[in-house]
Amino acid sequence: MNITFLLNGETVELADVNPTATLLDWLREDRGLTGTKEGCNEGDCGACTVMVTDEGGAKALNSCILFLPQLHGRAVRTVEGTSGPNGEAHPVQQAMVDLHGSQCGFCTPGFVMSMVSSHINGATDHDTQLAGNLCRCTGYAPIIRAAEAVEKHPVPVWVKDTPVTTQVTSSLLPGSSDELARIYAQYPDATLVAGATDVGLWVTKQLRDLDPVIFLNGCDDLKEITITEDEIRFGAMVDMNRMGEALADLHPSYAEMIRRYASVQVRHAATLGGNIANGSPIGDNPPALIALSAAVHLRKGDVRRSIPMESFFIDYGKQDRAPGEFVEAISFPRQTDRLKCYKLSKRFDQDISAVCGCFKISVVNGVVDDARIAFGGMAGIPKRAACVEAALVGEPWTLETIRAAVPAFADDFTPMTDMRASALYRLETAKALLERYFLEDQGEATNVLEVSA
Repeated sequence: MNITFLLNGETVELADVNPTATLLDWLREDRGLTGTKEGCNEGDCGACTVMVTDEGGAKALNSCILFLPQLHGRAVRTVEGTSGPNGEAHPVQQAMVDLHGSQCGFCTPGFVMSMVSSHINGATDHDTQLAGNLCRCTGYAPIIRAAEAVEKHPVPVWVKDTPVTTQVTSSLLPGSSDELARIYAQYPDATLVAGATDVGLWVTKQLRDLDPVIFLNGCDDLKEITITEDEIRFGAMVDMNRMGEALADLHPSYAEMIRRYASVQVRHAATLGGNIANGSPIGDNPPALIALSAAVHLRKGDVRRSIPMESFFIDYGKQDRAPGEFVEAISFPRQTDRLKCYKLSKRFDQDISAVCGCFKISVVNGVVDDARIAFGGMAGIPKRAACVEAALVGEPWTLETIRAAVPAFADDFTPMTDMRASALYRLETAKALLERYFLEDQGEATNVLEVSA
């Protein structure tokens, strides 16, 4: 396929592109732009961070798991492109020098590009913005001081890119969901690439040959968010940062869990549809969406169907999705917020869940009227705690009821032991999280991260 994009302000036209060539490899090997570093090569460390601008604005992305066709029509800035036309340093670069925000320097370009991206967007939540840049050999404080020092500096005009206007030149780069449906029907065994935060590792770590590949980044109609009085609907290509912003006032506990979903770089790329369609038993979205009574909207050709989220996951690695059928959207009823999401992981930020529990329990006149409890990390699929729910419904909303219900978790789940947690830990944690939900509902302080004198 042929693609066109901007690189550091210059138009790049590439013909017969290898669809699974990564931006990182191309920058270093074909363009000699070696400031962008390879660290983990799996989107975790942030050493390869670049700034990519599209119709939604500028965003930091990991170039190691960004395939070249995903850049079509976009603008890319690397660390070499952050200085001005006459060699002027970007304010971020100068602050890093002045405030000693670098030691060995290997990961510094990635930090700089994350900071350049947050600076152009006016973002000042620096701990969150830099959570995806893991090197701390300098110590975190000087880097944060550098980020704070440039908050009020104007954005240099030379980094304000405008995406290029292009035409799609390949049938494997559909421009709408209608085109996707037609193409996927022709190639039902194709690999669909949305954000590539998972598929990228199939190439960089598993060295898999993906052929053919259909890229969804041109399907703008799958990026829509619709919020009405009755329903909240996310297109499958909505990225996790946009989703978190949309949910911040509606379901703040869910939005906070999304903030801990990987890093800013990964959340800019990762899509809701991809997180659902890959069927991971430890994906963070399914438990929350199951608790919210979400539906998965599927499409194959011109035929559409909708199923409850919990029915989509059949068994480990198996979903209710036919060849040539794709996730078009996710929706759930608009409702009073009773949702709490608890993500437990070894590292607080940017880590895979050992256990993710989501609870939505309705209480009427002191009695449990309805309960929806779902977990990731407790079984081969995201799964409801049906026995625990049954033990709660119709009972008084009391601590005694909670403690009488928690033994039923052993009937719902037989968790495994792995590198993230033991089976016993997972089971005992699930019990503790239900009690935590009750205590929070009673106004008790349970957040151990909030410390006050």
